[in-house]
Amino acid sequence: METIVFGGGCFWCTEAVFLMIKGVQGVEPGYAGPKYTNDGNQISFKKGPSYEEVSTGTTPYVESAKVVYDPDAISFPELLQVYFGSHDPTQVNGQGADIGPQYRSAVFYTTQRQKEMTEHYVNNLNELVYKGVKKVVTSVEPLQEFYVAEDHHKKYYENHKEAGYCQLVIALKIEKVQTKFKTLLK
Repeated sequence: METIVFGGGCFWCTEAVFLMIKGVQGVEPGYAGPKYTNDGNQISFKKGPSYEEVSTGTTPYVESAKVVYDPDAISFPELLQVYFGSHDPTQVNGQGADIGPQYRSAVFYTTQRQKEMTEHYVNNLNELVYKGVKKVVTSVEPLQEFYVAEDHHKKYYENHKEAGYCQLVIALKIEKVQTKFKTLLK
């Protein structure tokens, strides 16, 4: 099994998307970010940051989804296809109406191979898809810290399909992924 962490807007959306993908063994919403500030001071939360703290946009953490996958069942490039194809990697600090640095597009890699493949994928998107009209702003960072979100955020879409956000945002994203990536679904 391998692990990758994707930040692509609200973690409810990212979790819902990757729960549908073949070879994915588990998805956990949470908060990814640095262990240290830029000046070298350690960032400390007694039990990790809370949703309320991260949602202010004042912490260095990104709403993310930790994806555990079987590389024999799905390739890392296929995961990147789904990731980049399910959100707007050109929007700075947000996704749609979810605005703030906590919603930024970020890939937190756990291996050097993931880093290199993600950077290559981003370069190809910039050259072949966006062609200078737009630019991918997705950061590619080593996974330093990942704090699992509070229990009520887990499988949020599955447990709250009637909620407005689920109907207006997540359901549309799921439909898009189901249409675009039929061969990669469970």
